[in-house]
Amino acid sequence: MAEEDVVPKTFRALVESADRKFARVRDLPSYGRAQGQHYFQKVFKAYMRLWKYQQEHRAELVKAGLNRWEIGEIAGRIGQLYFGQYMRTSEARFLVEAYIFYEAILKRRYFEGCGVKDLRVRFKELRFYARFLLVSLILNRTEMVKVVVEKLRALIDDCKANFRETNFKEWKLVEQEILRFINIDTTFTIPSSRPFRYCAMLNCHPNSVPYVARFHAKKVLKFRDAILMSYHRNEVKFAELTLDVYRMLQCLEWEPSGSFYQKHPAEPKENGVAVDYSGASGLIDMNLAADMTDPALPPNPRKAILYRPSLTHLIAVMATICEELPPESIMLVYLSASDKYAGTPGQINTSHVETSGGSRRTRKSMLTSHSSLEQNCSATESHINGVKGPSDYYNDYLWLGPKGNGGSSNLYPGDIIPFTRRPLFLIIDSDSSHAFKVLHGAERGEKAALLLSPLRPTFKGPSSADITQNGSQFTLFLTAPLLAFCQMVGFSLSDSDMEVLNSAESILSTAFSKWEVILCKSPSLDLVWAQVLSDPFLRRLIVRFIFCRAVLSAIWPPEGSDQYLPLCIPQLPNSLSPKSDVVQSCVSQLADHLKVSNYFHFEDS
Repeated sequence: MAEEDVVPKTFRALVESADRKFARVRDLPSYGRAQGQHYFQKVFKAYMRLWKYQQEHRAELVKAGLNRWEIGEIAGRIGQLYFGQYMRTSEARFLVEAYIFYEAILKRRYFEGCGVKDLRVRFKELRFYARFLLVSLILNRTEMVKVVVEKLRALIDDCKANFRETNFKEWKLVEQEILRFINIDTTFTIPSSRPFRYCAMLNCHPNSVPYVARFHAKKVLKFRDAILMSYHRNEVKFAELTLDVYRMLQCLEWEPSGSFYQKHPAEPKENGVAVDYSGASGLIDMNLAADMTDPALPPNPRKAILYRPSLTHLIAVMATICEELPPESIMLVYLSASDKYAGTPGQINTSHVETSGGSRRTRKSMLTSHSSLEQNCSATESHINGVKGPSDYYNDYLWLGPKGNGGSSNLYPGDIIPFTRRPLFLIIDSDSSHAFKVLHGAERGEKAALLLSPLRPTFKGPSSADITQNGSQFTLFLTAPLLAFCQMVGFSLSDSDMEVLNSAESILSTAFSKWEVILCKSPSLDLVWAQVLSDPFLRRLIVRFIFCRAVLSAIWPPEGSDQYLPLCIPQLPNSLSPKSDVVQSCVSQLADHLKVSNYFHFEDS
């Protein structure tokens, strides 16, 4: 064999070996602690060996006909590998590494200049942009998202012009999906808004820190695993990440720090002084991750993200995670879905509040399903004496499936009972969420913590209530309470309202700090809440739930308001009830600050 043939043949052999190993991990489940770790290490080593080899022999490979897009494809595979590992582990360093490789592909223009007639390469470039968008979106790299969206749009238009015989309708839908997503995501619409992730500087309240540090229940559980699932027709999404799951995903992670998160240009200028990445170096600084992650932060809880799962798949994932849950740990399950009466897209049960001269009138939508309300009432009456029969656990349900597929996609409260053998923190966001009240007292080993959404959302304007356009109100309260409050009353926040926004956040921060102290000092705090109070993520969800319940209670009169209020089971202390002074004063102060107090009614102390 000629010496000049050795390098390209060795390179091709390394490519084939790495690709075979990649195929074994690409389709592995993204849940479970033991899934794919052994294979991941093997395929990672294979691609690192391949990447190093092409760097060391770049001149010979280029002379033998190596294309720049082939280098980009290798880097893209490594980025894809890292992102897949992030989805399995929720470790921020894997997400950052994926971003490093994708950004390098973009800046070095590996896919550019390869010839418009090569449709196969054009599809590789389209897939690269879609994957890079997803990584940038989760990392909240808003400027980079905008840059990549424009490049994706230009590439789709170029492909349609040069490959007229090929249908690019699916890629046009991808473009429309990301545009719809960023037009609703508050990171883009309100650049000054706070991050969804847990930021120690913003979410760790100094006044309550000593009380939280000293607090110790008889039993303390660690939050290690979460399942996040959303299933609504035509909901806002990008790829398989829906808006509600995206918000909850971010809410259950630490906000990283480091130079990576400082404002800087998304890419070098093309005119003027700029770095030329079109050369043959191919170097990617893999040590940048050390500057982009904060080693002082605890690990993120693992999250299994399920997009439109079948019922059996959801139960299988819950069973796997429940089986692998470490001792003295708790599993969070977030389920967002419609009930069995889900109908035509956009036709959801809504309500809104109208005001006129200080008077209050409520109007229920003509779309309200009377049969649904009757079902809920009958289900409540069936166990009003505290005696529950088997049918109580199989009356109402969440609907996980396409229209007309019968009961094979119905998730009943009874389906959750087997998983209460382990500690469970359950969040149900649905117009049939209250049906899951029956789980209380039916647990098989551990009492479950339940946060149940209102059956109907509350908005000033009925158009805001469409979950297919704006996401869920209850989920937004749990992940961005001030934004949810403003959306509910129709208060518009923009860059010019920076001072107003900061003052409003300060009001909430002060109130949340007081509420945390009350929770820590309360002798009537149920063990279910006490055993998770030390966890910052779960404590923040509990406090935000208290705020959500108080806001909605202050809008609706006591009579007939049950379907518009969220529920927590077991009950939280009365000292933090919606009518308590310390809670009511927060809502009143915030409403006065934003000049929307005419929407609320407060009882005299």
